[in-house]
Amino acid sequence: METLVILISGRGSNMQALLEAGLPINRVVVISNDPDAEGLKIAASLGALVACIDHRNFQSREAFDAALADEIDRHQPDLIALAGFMRILTDGFVLRYQGRLLNIHPSLLPAYPGLQTHRRALQDGVKIHGCTVHFVTAAVDHGPIVIQAAVPVMPDDTPQILASRVLQAEHRIYPQAVRWFFQERLKLSGQMVTVSRAVVHDSVIYSPGLQD
Repeated sequence: METLVILISGRGSNMQALLEAGLPINRVVVISNDPDAEGLKIAASLGALVACIDHRNFQSREAFDAALADEIDRHQPDLIALAGFMRILTDGFVLRYQGRLLNIHPSLLPAYPGLQTHRRALQDGVKIHGCTVHFVTAAVDHGPIVIQAAVPVMPDDTPQILASRVLQAEHRIYPQAVRWFFQERLKLSGQMVTVSRAVVHDSVIYSPGLQD
């Protein structure tokens, strides 16, 4: 049974995009670190199983990650997708799921890792911004890149306006990356991800190592 686990902390708009994408999977489980996360209700309404591991009940990141891993392993997922999960994961957790842990980041990595990506891009005067789906490694926001989408930066953009434009692109490329994973079309070799038999029709979408 193909199973996807999605980790969220808030509303989870990327989670919703994944749930509504018609992916070739049998089961989706959504787990949050916040029992009040709006995304849990949305996920349940869309037919996903939901669970919560409240990080405030643990005295250390290691203890929380161990409990989170126990909940994840209970569902035996093929892939774990971070979708607005606002917790920095320990190295041990990342290694446990190496090659099965994806994240979406609101910049064209390796540019602007971390927070406040849209504000920083505008301050630097860049003309192209975007988002990246990548495998998670111990180095935050530096894992192997699966797919990226570029969006133009307009003269009158604010961080909020630019974020909205980038988010639309996120909702397109995250389901694509997850679909490729479940179709066994992703080959991970060091820092390079090759996508076999991928035909990308939109010029704003780019993935390294595409093979028609």
